[in-house]
Amino acid sequence: MDYLAFMLRGVWAKKARSIGLALAIAFAVLIVVTLQVSSSSLEQSAAAVISVGKANITVVQKGVSDVLSSTIDEGELARIRRVPGVASAVGVLVGTERLSAATPLFIEIGISPEDLAAFGVTVVAGHPYAATATNQVMLGWRTATNLGLHVGSRFYAQQTWNTVTGIYSTGNAFGDSGAMFPLPSVQGYNRLPGVVTLVFVKVTGAGSARMIAGVVHRIEYAMPELTTITTAAQFGRADQNLVYLQAAVTASSVLAIAIGAVIVGNTMLLSLFERTREFGLLRAVGWTRRRLIALLLGENLLLALIGAAVGVGLSFAVIALLERIPSLAGVLHANFTADAFTRGLITAVGMTVLGSLYPSIRAARLVPLKALSYE
Repeated sequence: MDYLAFMLRGVWAKKARSIGLALAIAFAVLIVVTLQVSSSSLEQSAAAVISVGKANITVVQKGVSDVLSSTIDEGELARIRRVPGVASAVGVLVGTERLSAATPLFIEIGISPEDLAAFGVTVVAGHPYAATATNQVMLGWRTATNLGLHVGSRFYAQQTWNTVTGIYSTGNAFGDSGAMFPLPSVQGYNRLPGVVTLVFVKVTGAGSARMIAGVVHRIEYAMPELTTITTAAQFGRADQNLVYLQAAVTASSVLAIAIGAVIVGNTMLLSLFERTREFGLLRAVGWTRRRLIALLLGENLLLALIGAAVGVGLSFAVIALLERIPSLAGVLHANFTADAFTRGLITAVGMTVLGSLYPSIRAARLVPLKALSYE
């Protein structure tokens, strides 16, 4: 009987125990992968917000629970515009509204019409709204297409009917799936007069890394209550909820490996007592300790791979259910990255290897004669 056959025989001999161990591994992988995918998806949605303006730097209030809770007043916006190296600084107020069950999280951007060009907005039909209009709106082309609306249509939002004056494109799926209103209109609806959520900054010249770094330093030095974001990876500097979620993902991986290792270890110790004579016989016919350890690790790694596959499969189903929760609809979009699968595999292999070490070494150190006489 070859080596692989020995492993398969060992796994198959105690089917109930093998299935139980594989399911324990699958559950650990399910938790880790689901959290990682959720974190990655929410980070992707959040990063989409700061990429709408096509700016070199996004300025946000420091320490807010989420980026949409940021508040920057007109005085701070004016100071940002005066920072050396700043070519333009566009202040926008970003809000969300539930339009219907099909559109539970609709993005509404308040921005002055004179800032549209600097914000990267192209009006593809109609014209911009008036700066102080109260019932005018421009729709992203994706929104207009999905709702079947056009220039001159009536659009209900912010608890009133608005006339669609134009259709715009930003080249960003997130921005093109929302709507833009005159800034005072959104400020009034959200009861935030003179306040914006984000400031999108473009630097002078070609926007070199050195120039951007200089502007970032000057903004943060002059206004320590604000922080800057230049890449999606820096989003956690402004969004504390995302930081906590990422910490939870790391903690869950560590806990899964630790708890899983205990489960694997206990299961293997029980198997060791039941297979003592078998291991003693293998040692008696010439198997080395190293080979016996490799056999036991191989059996458990096989179960780990099966459990990891099952756990990843279950995570697809769980994420699909989470996407249907009203509070997450429109925010959570499944983003199964290679990092999620890698983290799941590391969890499965890590808990298996750690849990298998002591029982495997103990089995390898059995004295053949004593093991053969074990009852």
